[in-house]
Amino acid sequence: MRVIRKYANRRLYDTQQSRYVTLEDLRRLIIDEEPFRVEDAKSGEDLTRTILLSIIIEQEQADSDAEVFSNDLLAQLIRVYDMSSPLPLARYLEQGTQLMLQQQKRMQNQWQQALKNSPMELMRELAEENMRFWQSALNKPNPTEPQKEDDDSKRS
Repeated sequence: MRVIRKYANRRLYDTQQSRYVTLEDLRRLIIDEEPFRVEDAKSGEDLTRTILLSIIIEQEQADSDAEVFSNDLLAQLIRVYDMSSPLPLARYLEQGTQLMLQQQKRMQNQWQQALKNSPMELMRELAEENMRFWQSALNKPNPTEPQKEDDDSKRS
């Protein structure tokens, strides 16, 4: 697992690549499913969760069209923390999100297959096959046509 150290100056240092990284770099690791752990450089305390929340906040602020957490949803999450016996919300959200991502991946795969097997793709494949056939046919002598003898063979 890749270790990222967070220093007092708020800088993040990737110990594997020996370079400073940004939250965007860590977001890319998440997308690439590269596991990492963020720890405090002095104490070794695990700060991964805090950094992940920071990445989410940055995402929410960067693109209002991609907003995931509405004000109402955030207020409801805060209310869950105030419950005397909180719901197993983390497990539910993890499983629900995992299911959603799997379904999205399946839909993308099915869409790609549908495009691959479209009538236009079939026509393209037939056209390529016909082109190969005619190129091959034009380059080979016709077996039913008599062979022309060249001038040297006639003289012998």
